[in-house]
Amino acid sequence: MFNKDIGIDLGTVNVLIYIKGEGVVLNEPSVIVIDEDSKNVIAVGTEANDMLGKTPGKLKAIKPMKDGVIASFEMVESLLEHFLKKINIGTRINKPRILICCPSNITEVEKNAIKEVAERTGAKKVFVEEEPKVAAVGAGLDIGKAEGNMVVDIGGGTTDIAVLSLGNIVTSESIRTAGNTFDQNITDYIKDKYKLLIGEKTAEKIKITIGTVKQGKIKEKMKVKGRDLVGGLPKTIIVTSDEIELALKESIDKIVTAIKQVLEKTPPELSADIIEKGVVLTGGGALLNGLTELLQEELKVPVTRAEDPLSCVAEGTGIMLEKLNYIDK
Repeated sequence: MFNKDIGIDLGTVNVLIYIKGEGVVLNEPSVIVIDEDSKNVIAVGTEANDMLGKTPGKLKAIKPMKDGVIASFEMVESLLEHFLKKINIGTRINKPRILICCPSNITEVEKNAIKEVAERTGAKKVFVEEEPKVAAVGAGLDIGKAEGNMVVDIGGGTTDIAVLSLGNIVTSESIRTAGNTFDQNITDYIKDKYKLLIGEKTAEKIKITIGTVKQGKIKEKMKVKGRDLVGGLPKTIIVTSDEIELALKESIDKIVTAIKQVLEKTPPELSADIIEKGVVLTGGGALLNGLTELLQEELKVPVTRAEDPLSCVAEGTGIMLEKLNYIDK
């Protein structure tokens, strides 16, 4: 059958796969469960994610992507092979070209590692693009003109900040403070204040349900269950949105500082465009309550959230796949 090009958002938290002409065909967690004795893969994606924190002794749940880069090459290869098989790549697509995304500041060694893993899954050719560039395209920004566009992509492992013009990144910054960091902040706060140990899935649920970055913006409460570190028994507490704001404050401040540093390095003419057009937020972290308002106050420029921040990178790969024939000339 005629070859189809594939775009892959290989995220720390989720993997999204886009097939040219079909759109996003897969969106599953970047998790794999293996049997430590036999090294066999037991579960991948959604099924594996459901087992997080609940696996018995010989089974181990692994997140093979850490801070936007590959922590386990073998596991990422298994992850991609499983997902490509799931979308029936073997029968529908014969040696596709793959466009895969990576953070903006990874090394050439890390970039080549991502490329090699994708090539080993049977790709005819692999292209690696920087995530903020692809996110900007997916958010609907016209980065091809001689105008400044600024995007802040807050993913699971990294926050990528970039100013783009004439189709390329002019200045950028990538910091390893993002969605997973927020979850850890919440876990640490509850452990320190309440002496309660909670799992990462619980921390993520708290973030999504009552998380905010502005004191008093929302007044929500949530029951949280975990293990009492003093008595060792199960225990339930109640946490508030204002507490979560306190837990996240240091990480949010790091993101604000990084954005300001990128703005300080931006050429004056492009800065003028950003004052007029503003900053666009993409990635799951963009959904945090109060973030657009906070950034607007801190940066003194308009800040908007992409229509569907979670799928911007995947949608961006779809748009860029249309140009692969030009790239692969």
